[in-house]
Amino acid sequence: MTTAHPPGGRPVALVTGAARRIGAAIARTLHAAGYDLVLHHHTSQADALALRDELLAARGDSVVLVRADLADDAASAVLVQAALDGFGRLDALVNNASRFRPTPLGTITPSDWDELFASNARAPLFLAQAAAPHLRASGGAIVNLVDIYAERPLPDHPVYVMAKAALLALTRALARDLGPQVRVNAVAPGAILWPEQPPPPDRRAQLLRATALQRLGEPADVAGAVLYLLRDARYVTGEVLRVDGGRWLAI
Repeated sequence: MTTAHPPGGRPVALVTGAARRIGAAIARTLHAAGYDLVLHHHTSQADALALRDELLAARGDSVVLVRADLADDAASAVLVQAALDGFGRLDALVNNASRFRPTPLGTITPSDWDELFASNARAPLFLAQAAAPHLRASGGAIVNLVDIYAERPLPDHPVYVMAKAALLALTRALARDLGPQVRVNAVAPGAILWPEQPPPPDRRAQLLRATALQRLGEPADVAGAVLYLLRDARYVTGEVLRVDGGRWLAI
């Protein structure tokens, strides 16, 4: 197999849901820190192509773009193989892709469960399983994007909350099962970006008043936490780093 970089070259990170929002900020931060990237996207193809071109302009031969539906059983192997085919190694997995929407009790269907668990819990498990041999070989790390609501539920979102709680449990389980070679941690964002369908203005104001720093965070805040856990936190595993401006204190 011909690889872009021989063993011992730049570290390689696979980032899911990398085309937009927090995922794109993570991709830019890791790339600036010297990582080569496998960028996953599903429906945001135009954004993904623009991000790929931006990063390649900064450093050539440093990005592989892969389109995949994480609900597809074959997706995990495809994404990991893309890292091996493109760069010959895998040093980091960032499970960022997520679906978020309300599912009030009394309206929940099996398809709601399947959809929200597919990206938030199921895919991270199978991606970690597929990546594990290669992360062990490189002494790599996994970071999962959970949510402060995984531990303090958000009303009317029971399926999402359950899926993120499962991802939090998976983080801790993987830290035990993949140690000592691989570290596994999580980042739990708070109010960073409003959802695509944001809450009403009065609810937004209420959320910010209940946040110790009383403002929105920025995607770069989450991306910096991901970089820290991947690169610098050499004696940290099984932990959750909340990036929520103190919102946790008032939930």
